[in-house]
Amino acid sequence: MGKYAHDQIVPFKESKLSKKDQVADMFDNIAFRYDFLNRFLSAGIDIGWRKKAINELKLLKPELVLDVATGTADVALLTHKMLSTKKVIGIDISDGMLEVGRKKISEKKLTEHITLLNGNSEQLNFEDNHFDAITVAFGVRNFQQLEKGLNEMLRVLKPGGKMVVLEFSKPTTIGISQFYQLYMNFITPSIGKLFSKNKEAYQYLNDSVQAFPEGETFLKIMNEVGFTQSYLKKLSFGICTIYCGSK
Repeated sequence: MGKYAHDQIVPFKESKLSKKDQVADMFDNIAFRYDFLNRFLSAGIDIGWRKKAINELKLLKPELVLDVATGTADVALLTHKMLSTKKVIGIDISDGMLEVGRKKISEKKLTEHITLLNGNSEQLNFEDNHFDAITVAFGVRNFQQLEKGLNEMLRVLKPGGKMVVLEFSKPTTIGISQFYQLYMNFITPSIGKLFSKNKEAYQYLNDSVQAFPEGETFLKIMNEVGFTQSYLKKLSFGICTIYCGSK
């Protein structure tokens, strides 16, 4: 296990499996409902968050992009659409999620431009200095060892390349903060259970958000790993944060 508090947070506390295997199982179980629940629980705001994150790569005009923890390929699809990339490779540890993503790519006739592979973010199966840009949306929280994952992403990024991370954070504005805690502690797990019969998945979402080293702490970790020109942008009163770093 890694050295950060969120590294120890797992979906199924009784399980003997590693965090990585538990996360894969959890997403396999909710894959068929994942897109619907995302839109429903965020009232569709999550699409705007993803667009803002991808916008951070506009000036770079990347041709080859790696989307880590691609899930059902939402970011991979948006990245190709917004940046006219030649190729986006999405990796994820959940075959269930990848299956849903491949269907979406096939329906849009984009199989030439977007490829999804089963892959572990902490052991990337790519050569050094390979990608123009890397995106991770709501995925770094699920890494078993945060620094190892960041190190791997830095390794496969080309010099001059840029990583964009989109992740949940905890708002600090009075009123917003209280509502957010209520929503994450009670409403999200209840709705998750109602629609996917898997309350653990949405309880894990809350627990891992609470423990994640967010804000300036995360930027500091990025810098220690070796990213440069790092910065963050808070979205929607701080419910979500974009983190960027270059190589």
